[in-house]
Amino acid sequence: MKKQENSKKASAPENQEDGKIHITDSVFKTAKEMQLQRMAEMEEQQRKLQQQAELREKKKREEYDRRILEEKKELLRMKQNPEQESTLIHEETPEPIKLTPWKKFTNFIYHSKWWLGMGIFVAACAVFLIHNLVTKERPDLVVLVLAENDYVGNSEELEHYIESFTEDFNDNGEVLVSAYYIPYSDNAQQNYATGVDTKLTAELQSAESMIVIGGEKITKILIPEAAFVNLEELYPDNPHVDKTFFYLKDTDFAEKIGITESAAGDDLFISFRKPQHLLYTDEEEMQKMYDRDFPVFDKLIKDLSE
Repeated sequence: MKKQENSKKASAPENQEDGKIHITDSVFKTAKEMQLQRMAEMEEQQRKLQQQAELREKKKREEYDRRILEEKKELLRMKQNPEQESTLIHEETPEPIKLTPWKKFTNFIYHSKWWLGMGIFVAACAVFLIHNLVTKERPDLVVLVLAENDYVGNSEELEHYIESFTEDFNDNGEVLVSAYYIPYSDNAQQNYATGVDTKLTAELQSAESMIVIGGEKITKILIPEAAFVNLEELYPDNPHVDKTFFYLKDTDFAEKIGITESAAGDDLFISFRKPQHLLYTDEEEMQKMYDRDFPVFDKLIKDLSE
C-alpha cells in the first residue's frame, strides 16, 4: 500500500510538469490556429474582391463591345438610308465649365499678368512723382546723381558747389540746389528692393533734372547718344570731354565737394540731357528746362576745366 502511495507521490511532479508543458503547448497551438484562420479568412475575402473586380471589368468590356457593335450597325444603316436620323450616334457637346468668382479672378490675373505688371509699374512711377511734387521742397535746380557712390550722392557740399552757379529761378528769395541720389548698381535684386528702378524711370521720363552726374554702370542701361547732348560739339578742345561725357577724373571736383579723389572714383562724369518727348513731358517743356539750366552746366564745366 505504501509502495503504491509512494509511487503516486513520485509520479505526481512528473504529471504536474507534463501538465504545464501541455498547457503551454496548447496556448501556442491555439494562437497559431487562430492566426492561420484569420489569414485564410483574409485570403478568401481578397479572392472575393478580386472576383468582383474581374466581374465588373468583364461587364464593362461586354458593354463596350455591345456599344461598338450597335454603332457599327447604325453606321451601316445610315449608309443605306442617309436621310434617316441616327438614334445612337450624335455629336457630343462638352458641358461648359462653371468657374467660381475666385477662379475667374485668378484666371484673369494669370492671362493678364504682363499688362497688369506694366500698369502697376507705371502707376508706381506716377505715385512717386505725385508724392515727390507734393512733399518735396521745390529747389531752383535738381541734379541727378546716378552712381553707386555714397560720398558723392550724399554730399551737401555738392549742392552748395552747384548753387554757386545757380540763380533764383523760382523767385522765392533764395537759391536752392537739390542733388537727387539714385544709387544704381548692377545688382538687379538690390535695385528692385530699394526702388531704384522706379525712381530712375520716373526721373528720366520727366524734365525736372537736366544735369546728370553718373558712373559707368548707368551707361549699361542708357544710350548716351540718345539721352545726352554731344559735348564734343560744344567743347571741342576740352581734354576731359569724350562724346557725351565730361569726365571728373583729373579735375578738382572731389576737392570742391569735400571728398578725397579715391572716394570720387575714376568713372564719374557729368552730362547734360537732350530735349525730347518723354512719358511725363514733351520736347517743348524739356527745351525750356534746357534753356534755363544750360548756363549753370556751362559755368560748371568751365570751372572744372580750369
